[in-house]
Amino acid sequence: MIITLITLFLAAAGFVWGKIRADIMALIALLILTLSGIITTGEALSGFSNPIVIMMIGLFVVGGAIFNTGLAKMIGARLLRLSGDSPTRMFMLVMGGTALIGAFVSNTGTVALMLPIVVSMAGGNGVNPSRLLMPLAFASSLGGMMTLIGTPPNIVIAEVWEELGNTPLGFFSFLPAGAVCLVAGTLLLIPLSKFFLSGKGKDRNTPDGDTKTIGQLVSEYELESGLYGLIVSENSEVAGHTLAGLDLRGKFGIDVLEVRRGDRPGRIIRNVTQHAAQPDTELSVGETLFVRGSREAVERCAARYGLAVDKDAELQFYDIGIAEIVPLPQSAILNNTVSEIGFRTRYDVNVIGVRRKNRIITSSLSDVRLRQGDVLLVQGAWEAIARLNRERNLWVVLGQPLQEAAKVTLDYKAPLAALIMLAMIVAMIFDIVPAVVAVLAAAVVMILTGCFRNVEDAYKTINWESAVLIAAMMPMSFALEKTGVSELVAGSLVESLGQFGPVALLAGVFFTTSIMTLFISNTATAVLMAPIAVESAVAFGVSPLPFLFAVTYGASLCFASPFSTPPNALVMPAGQYTFIDYIKVGLPLQLLLGVLMIFILPLFFPF
Repeated sequence: MIITLITLFLAAAGFVWGKIRADIMALIALLILTLSGIITTGEALSGFSNPIVIMMIGLFVVGGAIFNTGLAKMIGARLLRLSGDSPTRMFMLVMGGTALIGAFVSNTGTVALMLPIVVSMAGGNGVNPSRLLMPLAFASSLGGMMTLIGTPPNIVIAEVWEELGNTPLGFFSFLPAGAVCLVAGTLLLIPLSKFFLSGKGKDRNTPDGDTKTIGQLVSEYELESGLYGLIVSENSEVAGHTLAGLDLRGKFGIDVLEVRRGDRPGRIIRNVTQHAAQPDTELSVGETLFVRGSREAVERCAARYGLAVDKDAELQFYDIGIAEIVPLPQSAILNNTVSEIGFRTRYDVNVIGVRRKNRIITSSLSDVRLRQGDVLLVQGAWEAIARLNRERNLWVVLGQPLQEAAKVTLDYKAPLAALIMLAMIVAMIFDIVPAVVAVLAAAVVMILTGCFRNVEDAYKTINWESAVLIAAMMPMSFALEKTGVSELVAGSLVESLGQFGPVALLAGVFFTTSIMTLFISNTATAVLMAPIAVESAVAFGVSPLPFLFAVTYGASLCFASPFSTPPNALVMPAGQYTFIDYIKVGLPLQLLLGVLMIFILPLFFPF
């Protein structure tokens, strides 16, 4: 028992200290308990196979796909229209929407789905996401208190109540007290988050001064000036011909920037592929040529070859991208023309612009002779642009092209991502398959259907620090239970407070549960405390029902620690929070809601 308490104290002190990462601190505590023989190796590793942890990892992938396809930005934009320019209205919308979803979907799933949406909303309105993300986690827990399936402790106490021979609790038996809790929690979080969280992190909308975004490059080189789409139809004469054979530049003065293949808009499932214009690119029906030139020249070309003109064409950067390169002073490419260097054949990229001092050159580029100080805008597949970094004796690639590529949303996949997400939610609400299976299936389908560029991008969305933190802390419940700490602490507090009446006893059950949930999972706490609550109520001669509700509310309304519930851990890295932030915001909220529940629960569930 002494070793367990010391380990628990060291872990808590390490979290507060913050000099060691939370996941490493949790692993240290786990190793101490294992090496001392308090828990077995199997018990120590059980957290890493726990369905909650596996589901959390899957939800990171699902949430990443929602963000990667631009679905988060679309939903966020719609919500922004509802909230207007008012940060308070946005805050209320986030709290209410999250709580509503959390009432029917696990709080972990709710946060993983809402997190990218809230980040997009905050960015769109110039609000620091850190002010919204911790309340987002808390709102998911508050919403879970309104239905039977909202959170596992609710199911635990419902089973205990039914085992006592009572009428089963209804789906919305939790709603009255839960609604009061949600309203009170939202009103309390408005000032708490504004005062303690508004200054967290840095302005995420401020771009890196050394890196130009894709949008800035498009604007600077005026790439969309004179941009048109030429659609190859069944009646077009260009189908089956190569770009070199057509020689559109020589005949019409038109530059072909890109050939885009894929289904036309209007279909839910679309596959779009892009190719930078190459001389040997062979055209086929259904493709679109993105060309730059005068309107008259483009219309003459379209009339000559039977092409339809899309005057609203926009450049996209799904598969191909752009980047700037600066030749080194002694580079071998200087004093050579662009055509002599052979960018297409050697490096699989096209030069589509040259910046010389304050002048932008975009026409007759093949004849431009490079000078020292020139900056070249190149276009090609993102992988080809990344390979340009290898030629460090010739040039320097400005910025971080692959990081810019990661910011490009695959928006044509957004409808598909929405369908997958809705199917996952329906499966979880109606318990068609276990929640963890629904989440993993959704994550795999997101990958297989191309909602990520590749599998590596999907893995990058997983926040391993949060997953390891929760997995390493879960076995703490075994140590507390095996050494008798849980029963000793809970039993002593309940026994000492029972003499002051049922309200004091209810307070003892609630806050004992609340304290225990700071260190072990809320489900494990509910399992440990429910029998103690029933025995205490029976011994006192009152109904166990309000005491069971005190257990589930005490277990779920735990906000003063980042590892007490998975949602708290999920938002920790995204919000750049420290352990102290949870104490500053979560502890007052937890205490005030606890006091409120002690007086509210007997009104809905009499002694």
